[in-house]
Amino acid sequence: MAAAVSTRGQPFWIGTPEIYFTKAIDNSRLVKVEDPRRAREMRQFGSALACLFLLVMTYAWQHFKAIEYGYRIESLKLERDGMVEMNRALRLEDASLRDPERIDELARRLGLQSPVAGQVLQLDMQSSEPSVPVIAGMTPVAVAVAQ
Repeated sequence: MAAAVSTRGQPFWIGTPEIYFTKAIDNSRLVKVEDPRRAREMRQFGSALACLFLLVMTYAWQHFKAIEYGYRIESLKLERDGMVEMNRALRLEDASLRDPERIDELARRLGLQSPVAGQVLQLDMQSSEPSVPVIAGMTPVAVAVAQ
């Protein structure tokens, strides 16, 4: 008999159907025989695999640490550049605030006047002459111990 043909022109059944029968197999009485050569090969393979795993993990750890250090170095460079720029700005501000003309103008606005001759005394801290005024002085003290 020929295969049946569907209405669309393609067959929906070709040949004879296959039938499968299940067969129950009881493996409970089987005993596994130990193979020492196979066990040794599996231990060698496992240890080789463990060594390979350790090598790969060590390489990966070093690689990721190098990347992390690179990022840290870049962030520290950016921080340093910011601090250098801030230092430059502070030095410029310090120089502008120490400008003698600016200080003189602020003093005049506050009603201060320039000192007259003889009003300013230069105090020398290095001099040991008694006629030169000294800001502060100390005389050596002798200590006597009685026994």
